[in-house]
Amino acid sequence: MTDTPMRTQPADWATDQEVRWCPGCGDYSILTAMRMLMPELEVDRENTVFISGIGCAARFPYYMNTYGMHGIHGRAPAIATGLAMARPDLDIWVIGGDGDMMSIGGNHLIHALRRNVNINILLFNNMIYGLTKGQFSPTSEVGKVTKSSPMGSLDAPFNPVSVALGAEASFVARTHDMDRQHMMDMFRRAHAHKGTSIVEVFQNCNVFNDGAWEGITKKQNRNANLISLEHGKPIRFGVDDELGVIIDNGVAKVASVADVGEAAVLVHDEGKTDPSTAFMLSRLARGPFEPTPVGVFRAVERLEYATSSTSQLAMAHNEKGSGDLESLLRSRGTWQV
Repeated sequence: MTDTPMRTQPADWATDQEVRWCPGCGDYSILTAMRMLMPELEVDRENTVFISGIGCAARFPYYMNTYGMHGIHGRAPAIATGLAMARPDLDIWVIGGDGDMMSIGGNHLIHALRRNVNINILLFNNMIYGLTKGQFSPTSEVGKVTKSSPMGSLDAPFNPVSVALGAEASFVARTHDMDRQHMMDMFRRAHAHKGTSIVEVFQNCNVFNDGAWEGITKKQNRNANLISLEHGKPIRFGVDDELGVIIDNGVAKVASVADVGEAAVLVHDEGKTDPSTAFMLSRLARGPFEPTPVGVFRAVERLEYATSSTSQLAMAHNEKGSGDLESLLRSRGTWQV
């Protein structure tokens, strides 16, 4: 007998459920990337869990032949945290959209990130509410005209990568639904990370926000507008790598390498403990019409919450036995009336 998982095929990870997304939706591409990746990870379906909230993306657990749960709006990170605490041996994936994760679920998301529970979060960002038929979302641009903002949205949008870095997330990455191999690479890295990983996926909603990302993700636009982050390498891009990212007065900027010199180009360090440089990179683009970084922004080791908590409880039990509830209830801070 061996504990090594049996080798699976992508088809083994597909359920018998009809995939019900709009034809042409970017979610199909993400689902295919995930099904193709799973055999490479050599994990068991029985030890893999997908947890989602509410939204188009949240149908994901129905289409993966694993354990799963379609939760309530915004609560997927909280549910996943509880599961990771109880079963740290499981591979836990959290699926949600920009509305689900960044609006009603925003608080749950940032606390999962700061705690560094061992879960993998995939945030599908299409900059719109798709399931409820096209209202502006927390990532929609200012001025977005929708059914709920007929004169243009006045809300300043969230940048999910910036939010994650601000919450001290230990692994933060970004990819897009037009590049299956890049998605698989990012998901693979996220899975290998010990702690909370979050991957923002630029995803097209072809019904309510079609082409929102095509200024940077369309094949003919990628050389000029997608900046690939590779650890230990200068951050250069363009048809002939003629452009680079520099830090100028504490701000990340795009410059011509010929003008500033190769020595001025920032060398990417995803393992930097201080997240400030990664945060600057996340603020490089003002929207999906300017050069935008994709790849791993940050990958650092931090105390993993579930394992550490379990160890702490065991230590407390060994040192103090079963504990004394009566003494606890009548300890400092009590009074009589």
